Amino acid sequence: MRRPTRAAVLAIGAMTTAAAAAALLPALGTTASGAAPACAVSYSVVSQWDSGFQGDVTITNNAAATTSWNLTFDFPGNQHVTQGWNGDWTQSGGTVTVASLSYNGTIATGGTLSTGFLANWSGSNPAPTSFRLNGTLCNADSTTPPTTPPTTPPTTPPTTPPTTPPTTSPGGDQAPPRLHVSGNKLVDSTGKQVVLHGVNRSGTEFMCAQGRGIFDGPVDDASIDAIKSWQGVTAVRVPLNEDCWEGLSYVPTADAGANYIAAITDYVDRLVAHGITPILELHWTHGTYTGNSAGCSDVNATCQKPMPDAQYAIPFWTGVADAFKADSSVVFEMFNEPYPDRATSTAEQAWTCWRDGGTCPGIDYQVAGMQSLVDAVRGTGAQNVILLGGVAYSNDLTGWLTHKPVDPTGNLGAVVHVYNFNTCSSASCWDTQLAPVAAQVPLAATEIGENTCSHGFTDQFMNWLDAHQLSYLGWTWNTWDCSSGPSLISSYDGTPTAYGIGLRDHLAALG
Repeated sequence: MRRPTRAAVLAIGAMTTAAAAAALLPALGTTASGAAPACAVSYSVVSQWDSGFQGDVTITNNAAATTSWNLTFDFPGNQHVTQGWNGDWTQSGGTVTVASLSYNGTIATGGTLSTGFLANWSGSNPAPTSFRLNGTLCNADSTTPPTTPPTTPPTTPPTTPPTTPPTTSPGGDQAPPRLHVSGNKLVDSTGKQVVLHGVNRSGTEFMCAQGRGIFDGPVDDASIDAIKSWQGVTAVRVPLNEDCWEGLSYVPTADAGANYIAAITDYVDRLVAHGITPILELHWTHGTYTGNSAGCSDVNATCQKPMPDAQYAIPFWTGVADAFKADSSVVFEMFNEPYPDRATSTAEQAWTCWRDGGTCPGIDYQVAGMQSLVDAVRGTGAQNVILLGGVAYSNDLTGWLTHKPVDPTGNLGAVVHVYNFNTCSSASCWDTQLAPVAAQVPLAATEIGENTCSHGFTDQFMNWLDAHQLSYLGWTWNTWDCSSGPSLISSYDGTPTAYGIGLRDHLAALG
C-alpha cells in the first residue's frame, strides 16, 4: 500500500551501479594437512556486468573471539572497490582493507560474518588468493599453504544454527514455526503445513524518513497482546526503509543506522517471543523516478519507487539477512509493490526488469532485480523463506513463474496484493492468474484491504484464499482514517473499524 509522503530536506546523490546474472565463484580451500585454519575466508562474485561486479566475503573465525577485526587482501587484476557494506572498505593500489564497524566487531570462536562490496573491473576479474584477518593468514595453518580451490562451487550455502534448541509439539513447531518451502506449501520443521494469517504494522517505512521517529503508535508487549487478542493472528508484516537502515545523513541520527536497526531487531524479537511470525519487507527505497505513477520526485526513500535500487537495496538486504539469518521463523519479502510496468512499454520489458534489474526502460537509476536481492540474502548463508511480489503493485502475477529467480535453497514463494480497487480483484482473475502460481509455489496475500471501510470485498477474497489454503494479512494495524487507506483499528487496544470487524470475525470463525 502506498502512504502519503512528505518531502525530505536534503537530497543524497545517487551512485550508479548495476546487477546482472549471478556468477558464483568457488570458495577458497582449507589446509592440505586438514588442520583447521585460524580463520577462513570465502570470496564470491554474486553478479557481474560489463565494467562492474558485486562481491561477497564471508569470514569464519576459528581462533579467540574478536572485539574488532581487520581483513586485508590483494586484487590480482585491475579491480577497484567503489562501495562496501557491513564493513569500512578502503583500497590502496591493489590492496583492499575492510575494518569492522561499531556494531559488528565481535566474531565469536567458530562464528561467521558476511560483508560485501561493489567494484569496477577491466580486462579480467580473477579472485584474490590470500586473506589476512587481524594479520593472521586465513585458509591455512602455520605450516601448510592453501590448497587449490575446488573446481565446482559448493552445492549448498552455509547455514547458521538456531540460537536455541528446537522445540516442537506433537502438532508441529512451537509458535512461531521455523519455516521452509516444500512444494507449493510453507511447512514447519516437522513438515506440517503452515498458513499464516495476520496484519500489517505500518510506520517503520515512513516515520524515520519524515523525521518523526521510528514507529507510528506503540510497539510494546501490550500492543502485541492487543494484536493477538484477534483470535487467529499468527503473523505481522513490518515494512522497512532502506535509507533509515543504512543511516543516510538526511535521516535524524536518533532514527537512523544502528538506532533504527536496534529498534527493528527489538520489535522482531518481541514478536517472536509472543509466538508471531515476523515478515520483514523493503517498502520505501532510494532513487529518482519522475515517470508514470511517480509517488515523489525525491531521490531519497520518501515514497514507493517502481523498483529497488542497486546502490542501497543490495547492502540493505545483506544487512537484514545477516541480522536475522539465525531465526528461520522470520520471513523476508524483497520489495513491497514493484511497478516497472508503469515505466516500460511492454509486459516482457517489465518482467525482465523485475528479475534482472540493471538499466531498465523508463527508470533513471540502476535497478536491483529480484535475482540480485535473492543472491544478496543467500550470500550471507541465510535460508529464510523469501517472498516476491509481482508487477502492477504486486497485483499482477502473469509473468511470475516464467521469470522466477533462481534460489539454491528452494525457499522461494510469491506475493500478491489485492484491494477492491485493483485490476485483479475478481474470482475469475484469481482463478486464472493466482491459482496457477499457487499450484507451484507458496503464495501469500501480504496485503488485502478495502478502502470503503466495509468488508464485503475482503470477505469474498478471504473465502477464496481459504479454499486454496493460502496465507493473508490485512492492511493495516494503524489508527488512520479510511480516507488515507484501509485501517483495521480505531484504537491500539484492538478496537476494530467496520473493515477490521470483517478480518477479526473471519479469523475467529476459522477456529
